[in-house]
Amino acid sequence: MYILGIETSCDETAASIIEIKNGKIKVLSNIVSSQIKIHQQYGGVVPEVAARNHIKNIMSVIEKVLSKSSPSLLRRGLEGGIDFIAVTQGPGLICALLVGTETAKTLAYVWNKPIIGVNHLAGHIYSNWVNADKPPRFPALALIVSGGHTELILMAGHFRFKMLGQTRDDAVGEAFDKVAKILGLGYPGGPIVSKYAKEGNSEAIKMPRPMINDNNLEFSFSGLKTSVFYQIQKDSDWEGKIPDYCASFQQAVIDVLIAKTLKAAKQYKVKSVMLSGGVAANQELRQQLGEAVKLGFKTQLDAPSYHIPDLKYTTDNAAMIAAAGYFLQRYKKSALQKKIKVDCNLGL
Repeated sequence: MYILGIETSCDETAASIIEIKNGKIKVLSNIVSSQIKIHQQYGGVVPEVAARNHIKNIMSVIEKVLSKSSPSLLRRGLEGGIDFIAVTQGPGLICALLVGTETAKTLAYVWNKPIIGVNHLAGHIYSNWVNADKPPRFPALALIVSGGHTELILMAGHFRFKMLGQTRDDAVGEAFDKVAKILGLGYPGGPIVSKYAKEGNSEAIKMPRPMINDNNLEFSFSGLKTSVFYQIQKDSDWEGKIPDYCASFQQAVIDVLIAKTLKAAKQYKVKSVMLSGGVAANQELRQQLGEAVKLGFKTQLDAPSYHIPDLKYTTDNAAMIAAAGYFLQRYKKSALQKKIKVDCNLGL
């Protein structure tokens, strides 16, 4: 089975071809056309600018993945090479999403192929199944951290989602962007703050850990970002301490994410812990969460496994959308027969 995935939820125009064989997902081609350099001049993503560039790039990106995955797939697209098309239908920037969905509809009509709409967050979760030799076991816990989302999702099975907790204000990626702006470091903030943090002391600047001890699975990062702002107002030498500010801020975020994730994993007795989303590219978070899962369950015989996607599948891409589309179409039918609820919208 071959699936074409299309992703245009924000500022990356992406397409991918995956192959399903013996239940495993193999990426044949994955192209992402990034607009970061375009939006850097604005300090963030401008929706209309993003949509116009999607229109400009999308067909060339799709043609490249078809030709790159197999020389014959481009010709066979009209004849049977692609089994169906999976496309991001939300959440995201509406004008950007429309470019992807309308393109997918047009191709589905011309090729006479089925089309399936995929929730963007489900795509991030299913990035943990892409090229995976040992996929996650259920029940599984997914921590989604990105520019617009910070959520803990419990999976009882494929497309059986339950929202356990989410941010009440800023998402993690949004907080990184705002702190980078406060410190005059530029956009996007995540990679820049992480880069400076490598040179800093994470204990040099005292930072709050919002809601870390609260009896819930919710998050809040607005106050942490504000703390950075007020502390540099009182620090005449803050420009010479940027690495320390970055390291201290980053560690505070990681401490909160780990605490809440471990709490949820123990409360719901999960068999797998997954990290996903654009901020999952943060090396410190990837490493420290993995170590925390290992240490937090070291006395258990059946400790949960830890899963992180390849770095290239953490940020927005179409391989994860195609993978989520595969599991959605596969389990939706069987779930209906068993009268099991399939949650295509993640409860959002």
